[in-house]
Amino acid sequence: MKPIFSIYLRDLRSIVTNWAAAVVISGLIILPSLYAWFNIKASWDPYGMTSGIKVAVVNQDQGTALRGQTVKIGDEIVGSLKENHNIGWVFTEENKAMTSLNRGQYYAVILIPDNFSARIASVLTPDPEKAEIFYYVNEKINAVAPKITQKGASSVTSEVNRNFVKTANGAIFSIFNQIGVELEQELPLIRKMKTLAFRIRELYPEINQAADTAVQDLKTGREIVGKVQDALPQAAKLAHTGEEWAGKTAQFLERGSAALDTAAPTVEEALVQMRQAAAGTAQVSGLLLAALEQAEAAEPVTGALTEHTQLALTSAGDAAASLADMLSRLEAAGGGSKLADAIAGLTQASKDFKQMAQLAADIAGAADQAAAGAKDSLAELNALAAASADRLDKLAGSFDSVIRPAVTAAMDRLKQDAGHVQDLLADAVADLPVVDKVVTDAGKGFETAVGAAEAIRKDLPQAENKLKEVTDRITDLEKEGTLEDLIRLLSLNYAKESEFFAEPVTLIEKSLFPIPNYGSAMTPFYTTLSIWVGGLLLVSMLTVEVHERGEGLRSHHEYFGRLLTFLTITLLQTLIITTGDLLLLKTYAANPVSFVLFGLLLACVFTVMIYTLVSVFGNVGKAMAIVFLVLQVAGSGGTFPIQVTPPFFQAIYPFLPFSYGISLLREAVGGSVPEIVSRDIIALLIFVGLFLVLGVLLKKFVNKAAAKWVKKAKDCHLIH
Repeated sequence: MKPIFSIYLRDLRSIVTNWAAAVVISGLIILPSLYAWFNIKASWDPYGMTSGIKVAVVNQDQGTALRGQTVKIGDEIVGSLKENHNIGWVFTEENKAMTSLNRGQYYAVILIPDNFSARIASVLTPDPEKAEIFYYVNEKINAVAPKITQKGASSVTSEVNRNFVKTANGAIFSIFNQIGVELEQELPLIRKMKTLAFRIRELYPEINQAADTAVQDLKTGREIVGKVQDALPQAAKLAHTGEEWAGKTAQFLERGSAALDTAAPTVEEALVQMRQAAAGTAQVSGLLLAALEQAEAAEPVTGALTEHTQLALTSAGDAAASLADMLSRLEAAGGGSKLADAIAGLTQASKDFKQMAQLAADIAGAADQAAAGAKDSLAELNALAAASADRLDKLAGSFDSVIRPAVTAAMDRLKQDAGHVQDLLADAVADLPVVDKVVTDAGKGFETAVGAAEAIRKDLPQAENKLKEVTDRITDLEKEGTLEDLIRLLSLNYAKESEFFAEPVTLIEKSLFPIPNYGSAMTPFYTTLSIWVGGLLLVSMLTVEVHERGEGLRSHHEYFGRLLTFLTITLLQTLIITTGDLLLLKTYAANPVSFVLFGLLLACVFTVMIYTLVSVFGNVGKAMAIVFLVLQVAGSGGTFPIQVTPPFFQAIYPFLPFSYGISLLREAVGGSVPEIVSRDIIALLIFVGLFLVLGVLLKKFVNKAAAKWVKKAKDCHLIH
């Protein structure tokens, strides 16, 4: 270590004692900082001074008429640009603008054509056309200026688009708002219609069935009307016949009434005879019953009931039944109930006579029966005959007071009804032509109704499908949102909605590691570059060889001894660069101390690399250090992101010390992430280790091998 430090101390003593050397080295210490400071200051805020970039604006818009109002959107653009001072807008005419653009006096020209407003207004026509703004740029003046002017031109079109969208949306949302109000007013009716639609859908099976029934009923009605039309001639004939029959019936009833008057005594006589037959039977049965009590056998007594007696009783029963039936018919035809008792009495008498005839036949036919059995039968016959005689006596007594007047009244009613029927039939005969016309019209109506009903029935499936589609769509829409939700949406403030849709998304920028200006953001790159340039200046002005070679001095002693001198000067260079960045330029650094310390680390790393290349390879090493510089400026991502550079630079990026040096200083400027800081420091230390090994192992052999070549090169007196 002693030879190393002796070389180092001798170098320091030489600098201090030799004023010329001190001046040169002082210049070498200060010069790299100027390189960094000028570049950082020049790029301090380039995008904040774009107002000096001249861009001409030519407005040729003639305007247009929109709903009776003159619209000139070109004038509105010019007005907004006059309030925009980000770029140096110059408002002029086309020829002057294009001439100045060609001469480089303007960086770009924005031309608004004469049909600009007309094309925007075409949105309300069936064939809308997009409006155009022409942008001319002179790209040879500067590489960056076209990007700035293009941004300004884009802002013009963006502002026009935003205002147009805002205005158009305002009109649209105003209409939507009105629709929402009307929908809200009609909401009860809409709900009823919706309910009705679903109800009709549920009832469609019944509707189809009803339609089928209606079609069938109409067809049946049509058939009936047809039959009526076919039967009308016969009905007319029957009506005429009926009228004649009613007249004859009236005449018949007249004669019948006279006949009844004539036959009344006969009827009354028949009642008397029936009473007498019943009374006679009662008397005979009573005598036979008395005789039976004295006789020893029943045969002599019961034999008195001859077949003639039985026949008389049967005839009397038939007569009573016939008379009851005649009176029933008269009562039914004439109405009323005055003959009810007489009919009931005659009906009962008929039953009694038939029962008496049967008893007489039974008694006469049982000659060998015991006296006790014959006695019971005769007693029953006697009681039945007595009761029947009494009933018939009452009927005969009421003939003149009840039966005859009731029969006469019934006949009068029948004659009256017959006359009424005759009148009705006469009217019907008179109305037959009208009836025929009505039936004919009804037939035509049924024919039309059947056709319409069949057409409706045919269309019902299609209508059902349409209704099903509508109700299904309503159901789907209600799953996504109710009608009330739609109304609330349409009823929103249309002005605010227009403003929202003109610019629906607002970009809120939040910087994780904010840097206040472009100059501070570029400080890591220019500082790293200046440190490397400082190292190149040192190897260009100072020699890496030790001329005062003492006894026992080896190559690695020379290497490390002169390296300490270079490191000392480089650290002073870097200290001035970093502190000047912070104190003179006021560059921003989140961690100022780390910024200075990281810069000193870079100085050590770069000095070892540059010094080693020159110490080992001589002038060739200087060229290698310059090539290293060129590659690192383009391939370290110091200005543009490495991802936008060609593949070659992306491939060498991980192997360049600048990549880690710039990244390390950025951590100090923007804010540190421990993982990144550790990665960068480790990578830089690896570079130091590799080059130290290179210097220690190769210096002696390379220097010895190249000695003759170097001496020969110096003989030309052009290379030192």
